[in-house]
Amino acid sequence: MKRYLLPALLVSGGVCPVSAAVVAEEESDSLNLVLNQVEIVANRATAKTPIAFTNVTKRELVKNNDGRDMTYLLQMTPSVTTTSDAGGGVGYTSMRIRGTDGSRINVTANGVPINNPESHNVYWVNMPDLASSLGDVQIQRGAGTSTNGAGAFGASVNMITDAPSEDPYAELSGAYGAYNTNRQTLRVGSGLLGELWSFDARISHLGSDGYIDRATSELWSYFGQAAYSGYNTKVRLLAFGGKEKTYMAWDYASKEQMKEFGRRYNPCGEYTDKDGNVAYYPDQYDNYIQHHFQLLLNQRLGEFFHLNATLHYTCDDGYYDQYKTNRTLEEYGLVPFVDADGATIKKSDLIRLKNNVNHFGGGQLNVNYVRDGWNVVLGGAATDFKGHHFGQVKWVRNYVGPIDPLQKYYDNTGRKFDLNFFLRANYEINRQFSAYADMQYRHIHYTIKGASDNWDWNIAAPAVLDVDRRWNFFNPKLGLNYTYGSHRAFASWAVAQKEPTRDNFTDGDPAHRPESERLNDFEVGYTFNHKLFTLGVNLYYMLYKDQLVATGELSDTGNPISVNVPDSYRMGVELQAALRPCQWFDWQFNLTLSRNRIKNFVEYIYEDEWTNPISFALGDTPIAFSPDLIFSNAFNFNFHGADASLQSRYVGKQYMNNAKSEEARLDAYFVSDLHLGYTFKHLQGIKEMRLGLSVYNLFNKKYFNNGYAGAGYYVDGGEKIIYRYAGYAAQAPTHVMATATLRF
Repeated sequence: MKRYLLPALLVSGGVCPVSAAVVAEEESDSLNLVLNQVEIVANRATAKTPIAFTNVTKRELVKNNDGRDMTYLLQMTPSVTTTSDAGGGVGYTSMRIRGTDGSRINVTANGVPINNPESHNVYWVNMPDLASSLGDVQIQRGAGTSTNGAGAFGASVNMITDAPSEDPYAELSGAYGAYNTNRQTLRVGSGLLGELWSFDARISHLGSDGYIDRATSELWSYFGQAAYSGYNTKVRLLAFGGKEKTYMAWDYASKEQMKEFGRRYNPCGEYTDKDGNVAYYPDQYDNYIQHHFQLLLNQRLGEFFHLNATLHYTCDDGYYDQYKTNRTLEEYGLVPFVDADGATIKKSDLIRLKNNVNHFGGGQLNVNYVRDGWNVVLGGAATDFKGHHFGQVKWVRNYVGPIDPLQKYYDNTGRKFDLNFFLRANYEINRQFSAYADMQYRHIHYTIKGASDNWDWNIAAPAVLDVDRRWNFFNPKLGLNYTYGSHRAFASWAVAQKEPTRDNFTDGDPAHRPESERLNDFEVGYTFNHKLFTLGVNLYYMLYKDQLVATGELSDTGNPISVNVPDSYRMGVELQAALRPCQWFDWQFNLTLSRNRIKNFVEYIYEDEWTNPISFALGDTPIAFSPDLIFSNAFNFNFHGADASLQSRYVGKQYMNNAKSEEARLDAYFVSDLHLGYTFKHLQGIKEMRLGLSVYNLFNKKYFNNGYAGAGYYVDGGEKIIYRYAGYAAQAPTHVMATATLRF
């Protein structure tokens, strides 16, 4: 089969029609013929939508899926950086796009919000191997189109799950590699039954010892769907989710600790036993279960109208088991005790459990009208969330006195109601020009009630949580698109507004109440698409008011602490190109050059836990975790079933705080991966067999891609002495993964 364009390269602003056709042809050849799936049009961009976006096809997801998290399968797309606590892409991972963290990246599956409504984060470890059940992924950079869930302040990731297959199939895949990393996946489908019904299912197991000491992961996931496919009506009932047990590795290690104990050193769970020896708590695990349920309806209403309706419900429940050393007993509802030597003990080691139970549900309705150059979508959604947070004391070293089994030391509940409406229209003025408008109204009511897990020394009790906030946001978006032959250009302006997260209320400086953020996003893009080569450039200027930026510090639970800064911006240029001089070779790359700055930044340094601050006016400073240069390059070879790809990524230096401290810097790194594969077709009894081998970090680069930084001061002889500290997430050196997939 001839291939004329890169199926995975979708430059800023869309896909050329030829490329899309080639992808469809390839997938029907080797990935099972699929039925027309339920249309999810409400938050998807097209070639006539004036925003920057990239599509990642199912073929690319399948080809690269060896068990690493979704974040690592998307890391070659523009402006993306990834992190991994365990150092190998399995377990807790995250990504940043244009420097913005996961709490500002809106993620949906079939249009349904996946971000936790309180933290705004997506914990990919709760949905391991989700890529095995996805049809494709679209990444919109910037404010993007109107979407459900928390506002997009850096990007949106819109995932579509697999459509039903017309033919029955079975697929068995596995992977094994360094650090005992392994994956086993079974997928089956009934094909079309009675010309109307079909059923699909998947179950997966993933495990890894991790590169970092004890950073083990034991992960299970599932996916199931029942589908009805009539001429005018299509219905799907979906269930997917996962169970994870992951040893903590989010405390990272300082460079001094790595020099003494090695790069794989993990301070989580460390304590001194009764004999004075260093030991590690064996049950220092995060344990979580998450389930997603979706009912999707697509109804054709005559020649010009389509209706999409969705009901969804997500429930999750989990806790982490954590050893804490030398803790003040009073903070945990315990009284000091007298030991055998008659000494009064106010601090002791203990084990705590921190629990979280969430329920999230809602519905959404969209009507699409297409006629006479108009493409109009009217939609709305309402969701309700309840999160219960409580902590328990499991054990106290040498404690004397009564202690209730698993007694609670904090207990609070968060409630969130989210309502939004939007009207989006694209009008083709003539064959070259189209105009775009998108207007969204969003209302949020968020409350937190109860006792915090932070101790308030002023009242000698857990801090009281009494948050009751309402926000009303109007988010307009306007744009103009030009298409002529192989040329496409666009310009757009968009407003996005976003409420603070739970952590901003519970873990931030109590003297500075968190406020909502506002973004004005200006974008201009140009694309030239030819069957021999493709070029694209996108310019963006993202102007923020009261942006919540990471300080570099972590809370007691390992979450980044953020503060509002009055004025800040992100500006840059995203370049993309691809060259295909012959059928068996293509070259593709993308480059982001950016400037990310806080205007007139004031750094506050505290003596102890938000007390006695001193301040320093530092002028314009780089925003934390925002590199000025990101570059990705891939050389791809494909010849008679054999394929090879050399992929390289360069990430410029980053500061882990906003004070441009050299003591809190992540050095630039350049990492290359080599992927080799061979596909056997039409073997006896097997439709297809693929064998693959990946060599990660080919040139054995010792680098860090994440960490934390903090600062404080103490008084010595009346002089205030400032000190700074930092921890780093060490990544694995050269390591390999082998994969095998059988399709029947």
